[in-house]
Amino acid sequence: MEMSHDFTQEMTVRVSPSLIEANHILSLSLAELRQTISGEIHQNPALEVLDFETCRVCGEVMQQGRCVHCSKDEHDTQESVRDELEFLYENYSAPTQPSTIVEDDDFDPMSLVASEIRMQDSLRADLHAVVPTEDAPLADYLIESLDDSGYLKYPIDSIADEMGSTPERTEWVLKRLQEVAPVGVGARDLRECLLLQVDYLEREGQVPEFVREIVSNYLDELGAHKYGYIARQLHTSPEAVSEARMFIKEHLTPFPSQDGGTSRTWRSPSRSVFVAPDVLITEKEGALQVEVMEGRQFELRLSPSYLRIATQLEVNPGSFSEDERRHIREYVSRTKLFISNVNQRRKTIHKIATCLMDLQEGFIRNGVRHLKPLTRAMLADHIGVHESTVSRATAGKFVMLPCRKVIPFSDFFTASLSVKDVIKEIITKENQALTDRQIGDRLRERGIRVARRTVAKYRAELGILPSTLR
Repeated sequence: MEMSHDFTQEMTVRVSPSLIEANHILSLSLAELRQTISGEIHQNPALEVLDFETCRVCGEVMQQGRCVHCSKDEHDTQESVRDELEFLYENYSAPTQPSTIVEDDDFDPMSLVASEIRMQDSLRADLHAVVPTEDAPLADYLIESLDDSGYLKYPIDSIADEMGSTPERTEWVLKRLQEVAPVGVGARDLRECLLLQVDYLEREGQVPEFVREIVSNYLDELGAHKYGYIARQLHTSPEAVSEARMFIKEHLTPFPSQDGGTSRTWRSPSRSVFVAPDVLITEKEGALQVEVMEGRQFELRLSPSYLRIATQLEVNPGSFSEDERRHIREYVSRTKLFISNVNQRRKTIHKIATCLMDLQEGFIRNGVRHLKPLTRAMLADHIGVHESTVSRATAGKFVMLPCRKVIPFSDFFTASLSVKDVIKEIITKENQALTDRQIGDRLRERGIRVARRTVAKYRAELGILPSTLR
């Protein structure tokens, strides 16, 4: 048996750790980047972050307590803000239309980020005001037992057993909850939800005849369009049943916590997601401009002390021990690489946003009807990068448009947005409920060829019910 050594050349692609880190930094949103920087600062003593002090009026970076843009110092800025708030308070009136946004040259987008109030927190404050103190734990349990649509998820008996109460007392607290909550919230099923709304409407105004009887006894038949059967059972005409149906359709809702309908002013209990824009697109003198928000808020740098020691190490390495030399070189190089990756992220996002601004200027200025078909691969070809780079740079990030609307980057690549907007307009203006096929015919009249199944898909994504339920 003969033994020998054979050598062969082989070409392989290996991803370096520095490239992996650069791609990770690129994929982070602004909030995630902040967290990553905070973690790196705790681990790397050579890294420093400088938070910029921004003007409270225009959002520009302050220099030595003064805003160059506004030409005011901090004291004057605070005074101007206070005067403006007093003026707004004295002249405030409730708007009937969405307020018009004043087009400042610059502003701080973070001023538009609000805090979230849970539906349960609002209900808890209202319900605690009308029930005895000893019933507060039971009231809290009932509130937390509501699902996203406002229905009570658990039977009264099981809630009473769990809380050591009686079914009668639990029922009484539930009635108080139904009184302070939006009308229909706290119901145990659809029929009770609709009946609570009928009770409210009867107190507030006129309810057509047979509405209560239909909701109480013939809800399933109404959903199956058995109007003739309902009319015979109620000894009335099909026209009266049809009138009651239209009233139910227009004034009652199966989702009481998500619809203003008959209830007092309310909002959706679904979790509102408040996002900070990563990119700001503004308009100055008719021209669009792009700014990456990260550059406005902070700056990374190598610690001056480490920079001075690193300089001394280059001049006189013998004055440091081996451990000291290794420590300084490791953290200085780590800091430079981290800062380079963050700066590269900003440049890449700025390049992508600028290209999107040029390619989708009509969409940015005039809305979704002017959105052009665009893929990430097409954008990558325009700026000369790989498609995966565009995907990483845009995933999970948001853009604020000149109209102050914040949208995800993905909207620039969703050509169906314009079609969805047309479908929504058609349904909004319909005199009677149109089927998906009829909507498709209306789209073809406008030069948009979409299959019926595609219309149904887009309608469902818009959260619009089918024609039989509208």
